[in-house]
Amino acid sequence: MLRISDIQVSYGDYQVIWGVSLEVREGEVVSLLGPNGSGKSTVFNTISGLLKPHAGSIEFTGRRIDGQATHDIVRLGLAHILERRRVFPYLTVRQNLWLGGYHPDARAHRAQTLAQVYDMFPRLRERQTQLAHSLSGGEQQMLALGRGLMSRPRLLMVDEPFLGLAPAIVEEMKDAFARINADGVSILFIEQNVQVALNMSSRGYILESGRLALAGTSRELLESAEVKRIFLGG
Repeated sequence: MLRISDIQVSYGDYQVIWGVSLEVREGEVVSLLGPNGSGKSTVFNTISGLLKPHAGSIEFTGRRIDGQATHDIVRLGLAHILERRRVFPYLTVRQNLWLGGYHPDARAHRAQTLAQVYDMFPRLRERQTQLAHSLSGGEQQMLALGRGLMSRPRLLMVDEPFLGLAPAIVEEMKDAFARINADGVSILFIEQNVQVALNMSSRGYILESGRLALAGTSRELLESAEVKRIFLGG
């Protein structure tokens, strides 16, 4: 579904991503891991068109998307939920969700998709007239995820979905991921907790200093001494 081949990404004259390649197959849940500053969010921002690679290629469902505008990539079925929620603080919950289904293909199904989001996150239905900034951190994360689902994606990319959340909310979000994937949506996500991430995904990729250090099944990575070195040192 998604194939990234040898991308190189820079901020001005400073190169931050060096020849990274990865793929997500139909129906998979895949994790992208690495220490802080390793380039994970930069890879996501490049996939979704917020940044442009200066080398390499990105294909989604067999089509080159590197160089395309972000709104065109969303319309193809790729949704990106940014780190730290990024909800519209002074719009209501319902307005935030409604805006997630702005492109024509999603707009035709807005009411149906909204009902599905409310079914997944009943608290959003209860708080649909509240301003987004008045929600708790966990509720804002539900809102960000729901807004992404409103675009009816085939692939959902989520940057740090559990950041700062209470353990009970983390479990709710993990259940939501399982439901989303069971509905046929592939998921690529970033997570700092290696154990949590690899227990949720079938495969993982690990970045170190902007380069791909390791890739493999979750079982292989959980048992890898190199993973322990990258995250624990030594």
